[in-house]
Amino acid sequence: MPPKAKITKEMIIKAAFSITRKKGADKITARSISEQLGCSTQPVLYYFSTVDDIKKAVYEEADKYHSEFIMNMENNYENPMLAIGMNYIRFAREEANLFRFLFQSNEFEGTNLLDLTNAEELALIMNVLQQELHVSENEAKEIFRTLFIFVHGYASLFANNAMVYDEAQLINSLTKVYNSIVCTTKGVSHE
Repeated sequence: MPPKAKITKEMIIKAAFSITRKKGADKITARSISEQLGCSTQPVLYYFSTVDDIKKAVYEEADKYHSEFIMNMENNYENPMLAIGMNYIRFAREEANLFRFLFQSNEFEGTNLLDLTNAEELALIMNVLQQELHVSENEAKEIFRTLFIFVHGYASLFANNAMVYDEAQLINSLTKVYNSIVCTTKGVSHE
């Protein structure tokens, strides 16, 4: 009889990530992971003492996946911020369970929007904004925060509802909001 395949921590995280994508984070259990891997629950419980520990590891994995997804600049949009905004909304539509896990699971408890814009993961986006718009770091953060609230609203609607996706209408709305925010932040009339 061949030896049983060794279950690794990475295999457990990958299985839990897959469960989250397909069914939602609330379906992560030692049993659901072991069923997906075709093993007993023993290896799962060997590497992770609680389901919350597994969810933390999956959250990190989902966050990396999300960052790669939104930074994909293959689509030819007018500017990088429009591309990032559209990718964020597309992520919510295509990966609704991951979106809800990342952004609607109270992971931001105790933080505010200023904390979010100071996050290390956003440094690249802030640099792009500063260079593209010739604004200060604080102005770039203000523009991002305001645009984020608008884009997140759209994304939340798509992640939680079976709405019709109209890309042209979204591009039009995001472009208007982005231009208005930039003009207001720079103190330029946008009439």
